[in-house]
Amino acid sequence: MFLNSRIPKKALSNHHINLKFSIYSTKFLSSLVSALQVPSIFPTKPHNQQNFPTTFDPYQYLNESAKSRDYTLEETKIIHTHFLKTNAFHSNPEFSNYLLRCYYKASAFDHALKVFDAIPHPNINSWNLIISCHNGNLRYAESWGSFCRMHSLGFYPNEFTYGSAISGCIASNFVNCGKQLYSLALKDGFSLDGYVRSGMIDLFLKSCNFNDALRVFYDESCGNVVCWNAIISGAIKHNEDRLGLNLFQQMCRGLPSPNKFTFPSVFSACAKCQQLDLGRLVHGLVIKYGDGEDVFVSTAIIDFYSKCGQVDEAVKIFSRMSVHNVVSWTAIITGFVQKGEFESALRLFKEMLSLKVEINNYTLTSVLSACVNPILLFQIHCWICKTGFYSDPTVKNSLINSYSRTGAVESSQQIFKDSKDSMNPSTWAAMITCFSQNGRLEKTFSLLKRMFREGLKPDKSCIPSVLSITDRLQLGEQIHCYTHKTGIFNNPLVGCSLFTMYSKCDCLKESYKIFREIPEKDEVSWASMIAGFTEHGFAYKAIELFQEMLVNHIVLDEKTLTPVLAACASLQSLKSGKEIHGFFFRRLIFAGSPIVHMYSKCGDLKSAKLVFNMMPFKDPVSCSSLVSSYAQNGQIEDAFHLFRELIVSDFEVDSFTISSILRSVNGPETGIQLHGRIVKLGLESDTSIGSSLVTMYSKFGNLEDCCKSFEQIDNPDVITWTAMINGYAQNGDGLAALKVYELMVESGFKPDSVTFVGVLSACSHGGLVEEGYCYLESMVKDYGIEPGLRHYACMVDVLGRAGRLEEAVGFIGKMPVEPDGLVWGTLLAACKVHGDVEIGRMAAEKFIELAPLSDGGYVGLSNILAELGNWEEVLKIRNEMKGTGIKKQPGWSYV
Repeated sequence: MFLNSRIPKKALSNHHINLKFSIYSTKFLSSLVSALQVPSIFPTKPHNQQNFPTTFDPYQYLNESAKSRDYTLEETKIIHTHFLKTNAFHSNPEFSNYLLRCYYKASAFDHALKVFDAIPHPNINSWNLIISCHNGNLRYAESWGSFCRMHSLGFYPNEFTYGSAISGCIASNFVNCGKQLYSLALKDGFSLDGYVRSGMIDLFLKSCNFNDALRVFYDESCGNVVCWNAIISGAIKHNEDRLGLNLFQQMCRGLPSPNKFTFPSVFSACAKCQQLDLGRLVHGLVIKYGDGEDVFVSTAIIDFYSKCGQVDEAVKIFSRMSVHNVVSWTAIITGFVQKGEFESALRLFKEMLSLKVEINNYTLTSVLSACVNPILLFQIHCWICKTGFYSDPTVKNSLINSYSRTGAVESSQQIFKDSKDSMNPSTWAAMITCFSQNGRLEKTFSLLKRMFREGLKPDKSCIPSVLSITDRLQLGEQIHCYTHKTGIFNNPLVGCSLFTMYSKCDCLKESYKIFREIPEKDEVSWASMIAGFTEHGFAYKAIELFQEMLVNHIVLDEKTLTPVLAACASLQSLKSGKEIHGFFFRRLIFAGSPIVHMYSKCGDLKSAKLVFNMMPFKDPVSCSSLVSSYAQNGQIEDAFHLFRELIVSDFEVDSFTISSILRSVNGPETGIQLHGRIVKLGLESDTSIGSSLVTMYSKFGNLEDCCKSFEQIDNPDVITWTAMINGYAQNGDGLAALKVYELMVESGFKPDSVTFVGVLSACSHGGLVEEGYCYLESMVKDYGIEPGLRHYACMVDVLGRAGRLEEAVGFIGKMPVEPDGLVWGTLLAACKVHGDVEIGRMAAEKFIELAPLSDGGYVGLSNILAELGNWEEVLKIRNEMKGTGIKKQPGWSYV
């Protein structure tokens, strides 16, 4: 027996050994007796004649070579038997610990526990082994219990005890127990041990207590590379990327040196922060320390270069790797996809198939993102079904998204039906996103209702898709309540979608309130709120919000730069725009197009052209901004010169740039030449270009070519129809303009406020007074559009041209808004036509009162009096103009 008479009772009481284990020990001994029939593991004869050695020296098992060897369970039982026979088990605790270690390595945890219970005088090594046994058997509560029992018996833990106990706390997430362990380690002087410290950092990181982990790291200066790796990796996993990079830089300035386990996390942070220059420096360190051959480090470098848009660099690293894993293949494919080089991505995938490289669901997700060809997408879909990946929810979601991008909504629906037995909310979210992206509003909301009926809860990936197409305030408010109820409101993406929805529904106050309620706002949220203020005419609030970002040290990037510069452009605040440009320039953040647009709108075309010339890649937005600004500021030659530069440089001129240049054309011949270039480029059917051509030809009175340009447009929109209405109206054919309007309504288009300006202008040119009244009423009644001052001015023009001046005066008096200079100027022009001095004088006085520095009122009244031969009054008005310093502006014409 293990617990025989030679063990004093005092020892039993001191170590609190439960006597019930003696029963198990007896059974265990009987099992060892049966083990004697197993052939010996101590060969003294040839292999086929193995027997027990004649002499047995237990001390041979305490040397290093014996300790490092792993024995099977049967072999361990034989050793155990010899220890019992020679009484080595009870004579020296090292033999007992050796047996414990052997059973532990053989994963025979129950046998190890029984051996521990039979040890007469266990030492600290025995307790360390039994704590490790409990951890290996996933009995973390027993591991913690063993540590407490050991401590209560007066044993002093060492660094291995603390390390094993903390490992158990990490696996079971016993944070409070871990804190107690660390307090004891501090007291006993083991807190600086790398094993203990790194384990404690790991415990706090896994329990999402990053600040506590950082506090442990900073308790004392640390030279252990494991601790540095743990805290750097933890910072990056907790989205503290810049802190992680800062810690890495501190590590490089002292000890220890980074190793191959440090670099992957650092490259990940560089990719997330788009720190290309820093990443290149880290790559240099990898080469310096000779870790470039490690497959994980190389894969991290490939992923970094790919995500930073440097796919050529990633390909170089990939080609030099002696061994490629599925992660490295996927990283390089993803890089090509992000750069838009879909053919290269698909070519690599084909090479993976030919080389029979392992493919996982992440690889397929990237490959499906590259499928813009429906036929190719169908082929890959068939391959996915053949290989069994079709059952993977991530792959199914990617298929739904891919078919959605190609407009094949029915195919997406079929995949969704195949997944109907799956209760995966992400698949429902993918289908809802598909409907919303393809404009299927009713189906989107219907599927959302079904989701609730099925007992599923829309998650943080689903709600933003629904909110992106929600233009009904009541529905948006219901979704808002749901986000609070389920707790997903705190997600930055959900919160950003909510206040964007309110902004889209013209509820800017509610939008800003939600923005303030979001607990953790990311840079996208700030940029979206700044854009909302700018779009709704509160550009000054956008600038204030940007200043608040600076005070709160929010990370700034291109997403922030674009809306804040748009606010400066809206305010035409050149000073603020220059300051913001300089601020971002110092932080090496470049975004050429928004800067060009800002300088252009603020009238500083010299700076705009300077920034434009410095841009390594010209984009259509910057080109159209500069061309348009030249034209609007009267620099027509500069506008055409820049346009010619783009053509000569083989720049792919897009519809925005061509539309801008068309609006600045000042002669029919130039317009015809541009039209020829448009036809050569095959852009005559483009909606925006077609609208500009219609406007250009109508400006020159060429209604025939105006109609031809309209007929060439594939999908005319409201703007195009309005341009056609205005073209007829401005050229005096009011009836034709109204016919175009009726045809537009019959085609299912909803007119806007600009359309009605053209319609009312057509009524004035055609002398259609009653029709004018009807269309003005239709604006409010049929389309809910409140008439503005331009509409009222058009109606005054309708009455004025018809000679109904008294009625026009009465109409102005009944207007729900105060008339401006345009309304009174229109009446004054009608008075000149009909020679009505009294009403003309009243209209002129009103006009001069509203626009004292304009010559229109004086000149209009002067012309009326001149027509009637009242030269004394004419001379008096001329003298008044000279006295106030107002000069008559010379007239001009396209002819």
